[in-house]
Amino acid sequence: MSSPLVTTDWLQDNLDNQCLVLIDASMVNVVGKEPIVYDRPVFIPGSYKIDLEGTLCDTGSSQIHAFPTEEQFTEEARRLGITPESLVVLYDNQGLYSAPRAWWIFRAMGLNHVFVLDGGLPQWLAEGRDTVSAPVAEAATPGSVAGNLDRSLVRDSAYIFQHLEDERIMVIDARSQARFLAQAPEPRPGVRGGHIPNSLNLPFSEVLEGYRFKPASELAATFAHLAPSLPPNNEQQLVFSCGSGITACIILLAAELVGYNQLSLYDGSWADWGSSESLPVA
Repeated sequence: MSSPLVTTDWLQDNLDNQCLVLIDASMVNVVGKEPIVYDRPVFIPGSYKIDLEGTLCDTGSSQIHAFPTEEQFTEEARRLGITPESLVVLYDNQGLYSAPRAWWIFRAMGLNHVFVLDGGLPQWLAEGRDTVSAPVAEAATPGSVAGNLDRSLVRDSAYIFQHLEDERIMVIDARSQARFLAQAPEPRPGVRGGHIPNSLNLPFSEVLEGYRFKPASELAATFAHLAPSLPPNNEQQLVFSCGSGITACIILLAAELVGYNQLSLYDGSWADWGSSESLPVA
Protein backbone atom coordinates (compact mmCIF):
# COMPACT_ATOMS: atom_id res chain seq x y z
CA MET A 1 0.00 0.00 0.00
CA SER A 2 1.44 3.35 -1.04
CA SER A 3 -0.77 5.63 1.08
CA PRO A 4 -0.30 5.98 4.84
CA LEU A 5 -4.12 5.90 5.16
CA VAL A 6 -6.53 2.98 5.06
CA THR A 7 -10.29 3.25 4.69
CA THR A 8 -12.97 1.71 6.86
CA ASP A 9 -13.88 -0.55 3.92
CA TRP A 10 -10.31 -1.81 3.70
CA LEU A 11 -10.19 -2.43 7.45
CA GLN A 12 -13.51 -4.29 7.44
CA ASP A 13 -12.19 -6.56 4.69
CA ASN A 14 -8.94 -7.19 6.57
CA LEU A 15 -10.08 -7.71 10.16
CA ASP A 16 -9.23 -11.41 9.83
CA ASN A 17 -5.86 -10.77 8.17
CA GLN A 18 -3.27 -12.63 10.25
CA CYS A 19 -0.74 -9.84 9.65
CA LEU A 20 -3.03 -7.09 10.95
CA VAL A 21 -2.22 -5.43 14.28
CA LEU A 22 -5.05 -2.98 15.00
CA ILE A 23 -4.37 -0.37 17.68
CA ASP A 24 -6.54 2.21 19.44
CA ALA A 25 -4.28 5.21 20.09
CA SER A 26 -6.92 7.46 21.68
CA MET A 27 -5.86 9.95 24.34
CA VAL A 28 -7.69 10.92 27.53
CA ASN A 29 -6.83 14.61 27.21
CA VAL A 30 -8.01 16.29 24.00
CA VAL A 31 -6.82 19.88 23.44
CA GLY A 32 -7.58 22.22 20.56
CA LYS A 33 -10.99 20.84 19.63
CA GLU A 34 -14.31 19.98 21.21
CA PRO A 35 -13.81 16.35 22.26
CA ILE A 36 -16.18 13.56 21.32
CA VAL A 37 -17.28 12.03 24.64
CA TYR A 38 -18.39 8.40 24.90
CA ASP A 39 -20.69 7.08 27.61
CA ARG A 40 -19.09 3.62 27.47
CA PRO A 41 -15.87 2.02 26.18
CA VAL A 42 -16.03 1.33 22.44
CA PHE A 43 -13.40 -0.39 20.28
CA ILE A 44 -13.16 -1.84 16.81
CA PRO A 45 -13.06 -5.67 17.09
CA GLY A 46 -9.58 -7.07 17.60
CA SER A 47 -8.05 -3.79 18.79
CA TYR A 48 -5.18 -3.43 21.19
CA LYS A 49 -4.86 -0.24 23.26
CA ILE A 50 -1.77 1.93 23.66
CA ASP A 51 -1.20 4.82 26.05
CA LEU A 52 0.43 7.82 24.36
CA GLU A 53 0.37 9.74 27.64
CA GLY A 54 2.03 7.00 29.69
CA THR A 55 3.51 3.82 28.27
CA LEU A 56 4.58 5.51 25.02
CA CYS A 57 5.69 8.79 26.59
CA ASP A 58 9.11 9.43 28.11
CA THR A 59 7.87 10.57 31.50
CA GLY A 60 11.46 11.27 32.54
CA SER A 61 11.52 14.19 30.12
CA SER A 62 10.55 17.74 31.06
CA GLN A 63 8.31 17.90 27.97
CA ILE A 64 4.56 17.39 28.34
CA HIS A 65 4.38 14.72 25.65
CA ALA A 66 7.85 13.39 24.92
CA PHE A 67 8.74 10.72 22.38
CA PRO A 68 9.15 7.34 24.05
CA THR A 69 12.59 5.83 24.45
CA GLU A 70 13.60 2.98 22.17
CA GLU A 71 13.29 0.64 25.15
CA GLN A 72 9.73 1.78 25.89
CA PHE A 73 8.72 1.35 22.28
CA THR A 74 10.32 -2.09 21.99
CA GLU A 75 8.55 -3.38 25.09
CA GLU A 76 5.18 -2.11 23.89
CA ALA A 77 5.63 -3.35 20.31
CA ARG A 78 6.47 -6.81 21.57
CA ARG A 79 3.43 -6.82 23.88
CA LEU A 80 1.35 -6.13 20.79
CA GLY A 81 2.90 -9.03 18.89
CA ILE A 82 4.37 -6.82 16.16
CA THR A 83 6.79 -8.52 13.78
CA PRO A 84 8.51 -7.23 10.61
CA GLU A 85 5.62 -8.74 8.63
CA SER A 86 2.87 -6.96 10.60
CA LEU A 87 0.45 -4.45 9.07
CA VAL A 88 -0.06 -1.94 11.88
CA VAL A 89 -3.24 0.15 11.66
CA LEU A 90 -3.81 2.93 14.18
CA TYR A 91 -7.02 4.80 14.97
CA ASP A 92 -8.46 7.05 17.66
CA ASN A 93 -11.89 7.89 19.03
CA GLN A 94 -11.88 11.52 17.83
CA GLY A 95 -11.68 10.73 14.11
CA LEU A 96 -8.18 12.04 13.43
CA TYR A 97 -6.46 13.40 16.52
CA SER A 98 -3.84 11.25 18.23
CA ALA A 99 -3.54 8.34 15.76
CA PRO A 100 -1.20 10.40 13.50
CA ARG A 101 1.05 10.96 16.54
CA ALA A 102 1.22 7.21 17.12
CA TRP A 103 1.85 6.67 13.40
CA TRP A 104 4.86 9.02 13.49
CA ILE A 105 6.24 7.31 16.59
CA PHE A 106 6.07 3.93 14.85
CA ARG A 107 7.57 5.35 11.67
CA ALA A 108 10.38 7.15 13.50
CA MET A 109 11.17 3.95 15.39
CA GLY A 110 11.79 2.14 12.11
CA LEU A 111 8.49 0.44 11.22
CA ASN A 112 7.43 0.92 7.62
CA HIS A 113 4.13 -0.94 7.34
CA VAL A 114 2.17 1.46 9.55
CA PHE A 115 -1.11 3.13 8.60
CA VAL A 116 -3.83 5.39 10.01
CA LEU A 117 -7.54 4.64 9.73
CA ASP A 118 -9.06 7.64 7.95
CA GLY A 119 -11.96 8.83 10.11
CA GLY A 120 -11.10 6.56 13.01
CA LEU A 121 -13.72 5.21 15.38
CA PRO A 122 -16.33 7.93 14.67
CA GLN A 123 -16.35 7.08 10.96
CA TRP A 124 -16.56 3.36 11.80
CA LEU A 125 -19.53 4.01 14.08
CA ALA A 126 -21.23 6.33 11.57
CA GLU A 127 -21.22 3.45 9.09
CA GLY A 128 -22.89 1.10 11.57
CA ARG A 129 -20.02 -1.35 11.84
CA ASP A 130 -19.52 -3.80 14.71
CA THR A 131 -17.78 -2.78 17.93
CA VAL A 132 -16.69 -4.41 21.19
CA SER A 133 -16.48 -3.08 24.75
CA ALA A 134 -12.88 -4.02 25.57
CA PRO A 135 -9.53 -4.19 23.80
CA VAL A 136 -7.33 -7.28 23.47
CA ALA A 137 -4.95 -7.33 26.44
CA GLU A 138 -1.82 -8.62 24.71
CA ALA A 139 -0.74 -10.81 21.82
CA ALA A 140 -0.63 -14.57 22.27
CA THR A 141 2.88 -14.58 20.84
CA PRO A 142 5.28 -11.74 21.72
CA GLY A 143 6.48 -9.57 18.88
CA SER A 144 10.02 -9.44 17.55
CA VAL A 145 10.64 -5.84 16.48
CA ALA A 146 12.90 -3.38 18.26
CA GLY A 147 12.74 0.40 18.24
CA ASN A 148 15.52 2.17 16.35
CA LEU A 149 14.82 5.91 16.48
CA ASP A 150 15.67 7.96 13.39
CA ARG A 151 16.60 11.20 15.14
CA SER A 152 16.29 13.21 11.92
CA LEU A 153 12.52 12.74 12.18
CA VAL A 154 12.22 14.25 15.68
CA ARG A 155 13.64 17.73 16.29
CA ASP A 156 14.25 19.76 19.45
CA SER A 157 14.40 23.48 20.28
CA ALA A 158 18.16 23.62 19.76
CA TYR A 159 17.74 22.45 16.16
CA ILE A 160 14.91 24.93 15.52
CA PHE A 161 16.85 27.83 17.05
CA GLN A 162 19.96 26.97 15.04
CA HIS A 163 17.94 27.10 11.80
CA LEU A 164 15.66 30.10 12.43
CA GLU A 165 17.15 32.01 9.48
CA ASP A 166 17.73 28.96 7.28
CA GLU A 167 15.41 29.14 4.27
CA ARG A 168 15.79 25.40 3.77
CA ILE A 169 13.94 24.75 7.04
CA MET A 170 10.28 25.76 7.40
CA VAL A 171 8.34 25.36 10.65
CA ILE A 172 4.57 24.88 10.28
CA ASP A 173 2.41 25.33 13.39
CA ALA A 174 -0.87 23.39 13.75
CA ARG A 175 -2.36 25.52 16.56
CA SER A 176 -5.33 27.79 16.00
CA GLN A 177 -4.68 31.17 14.42
CA ALA A 178 -5.71 32.91 17.65
CA ARG A 179 -3.07 31.05 19.65
CA PHE A 180 -0.48 31.50 16.90
CA LEU A 181 -1.05 35.27 16.99
CA ALA A 182 -1.23 35.41 20.81
CA GLN A 183 -4.86 36.52 20.59
CA ALA A 184 -6.01 33.60 22.77
CA PRO A 185 -4.37 32.33 25.97
CA GLU A 186 -2.29 29.19 25.99
CA PRO A 187 -3.99 26.28 27.81
CA ARG A 188 -0.87 25.47 29.82
CA PRO A 189 0.39 27.73 32.63
CA GLY A 190 3.73 29.45 32.17
CA VAL A 191 3.66 29.27 28.38
CA ARG A 192 3.95 32.59 26.51
CA GLY A 193 1.68 33.55 23.64
CA GLY A 194 2.85 33.87 20.06
CA HIS A 195 4.84 31.67 17.71
CA ILE A 196 8.31 30.66 16.57
CA PRO A 197 9.82 33.42 14.41
CA ASN A 198 9.42 32.82 10.65
CA SER A 199 7.03 29.92 11.20
CA LEU A 200 3.80 29.47 9.24
CA ASN A 201 0.36 28.68 10.63
CA LEU A 202 -1.84 25.82 9.39
CA PRO A 203 -4.51 24.97 12.01
CA PHE A 204 -5.03 21.22 11.94
CA SER A 205 -8.79 21.67 11.47
CA GLU A 206 -8.10 23.07 7.99
CA VAL A 207 -6.91 19.71 6.65
CA LEU A 208 -9.95 17.82 7.96
CA GLU A 209 -13.48 17.40 6.67
CA GLY A 210 -15.78 15.79 9.18
CA TYR A 211 -13.86 12.93 10.75
CA ARG A 212 -11.59 12.41 7.74
CA PHE A 213 -8.86 14.15 5.79
CA LYS A 214 -9.95 16.41 2.97
CA PRO A 215 -9.37 15.03 -0.55
CA ALA A 216 -5.74 15.08 -1.67
CA SER A 217 -6.43 17.79 -4.26
CA GLU A 218 -7.76 20.12 -1.55
CA LEU A 219 -4.85 19.33 0.75
CA ALA A 220 -2.42 20.13 -2.06
CA ALA A 221 -4.16 23.45 -2.64
CA THR A 222 -3.98 24.25 1.08
CA PHE A 223 -0.22 23.68 1.21
CA ALA A 224 0.30 25.56 -2.07
CA HIS A 225 -1.56 28.56 -0.67
CA LEU A 226 0.34 28.38 2.62
CA ALA A 227 3.78 28.25 1.03
CA PRO A 228 3.79 28.78 -2.75
CA SER A 229 7.57 28.38 -2.84
CA LEU A 230 7.41 24.87 -1.36
CA PRO A 231 6.36 22.41 -4.07
CA PRO A 232 6.33 18.72 -3.03
CA ASN A 233 9.48 16.65 -3.56
CA ASN A 234 11.87 19.58 -3.20
CA GLU A 235 14.80 19.68 -0.79
CA GLN A 236 13.23 22.01 1.75
CA GLN A 237 12.60 20.48 5.14
CA LEU A 238 9.22 20.94 6.81
CA VAL A 239 9.20 20.77 10.60
CA PHE A 240 5.78 20.49 12.23
CA SER A 241 4.86 21.99 15.58
CA CYS A 242 1.71 22.51 17.68
CA GLY A 243 1.00 22.81 21.40
CA SER A 244 2.80 19.69 22.63
CA GLY A 245 3.56 17.51 19.61
CA ILE A 246 0.20 15.78 19.06
CA THR A 247 -1.83 17.68 16.47
CA ALA A 248 1.33 18.65 14.57
CA CYS A 249 1.32 15.06 13.37
CA ILE A 250 -2.08 15.58 11.73
CA ILE A 251 -0.72 18.21 9.35
CA LEU A 252 2.52 16.25 9.00
CA LEU A 253 0.49 13.29 7.76
CA ALA A 254 -1.49 15.60 5.46
CA ALA A 255 1.80 16.85 3.98
CA GLU A 256 2.92 13.29 3.29
CA LEU A 257 -0.41 12.55 1.62
CA VAL A 258 0.27 15.24 -0.99
CA GLY A 259 3.88 14.26 -1.65
CA TYR A 260 6.13 16.20 0.74
CA ASN A 261 8.91 13.94 1.93
CA GLN A 262 11.41 15.97 3.99
CA LEU A 263 9.31 15.92 7.15
CA SER A 264 10.04 16.02 10.85
CA LEU A 265 8.30 16.79 14.15
CA TYR A 266 9.31 19.38 16.73
CA ASP A 267 8.40 17.10 19.60
CA GLY A 268 8.37 19.67 22.39
CA SER A 269 6.44 22.13 20.21
CA TRP A 270 5.07 25.38 21.65
CA ALA A 271 4.80 24.09 25.23
CA ASP A 272 8.58 23.68 25.11
CA TRP A 273 9.48 26.80 23.10
CA GLY A 274 6.99 29.13 24.73
CA SER A 275 8.02 28.22 28.26
CA SER A 276 11.69 29.06 27.70
CA GLU A 277 12.49 32.75 28.24
CA SER A 278 15.76 32.33 26.34
CA LEU A 279 13.98 31.54 23.05
CA PRO A 280 12.60 34.33 20.82
CA VAL A 281 8.88 34.74 20.24
CA ALA A 282 7.05 36.45 17.38
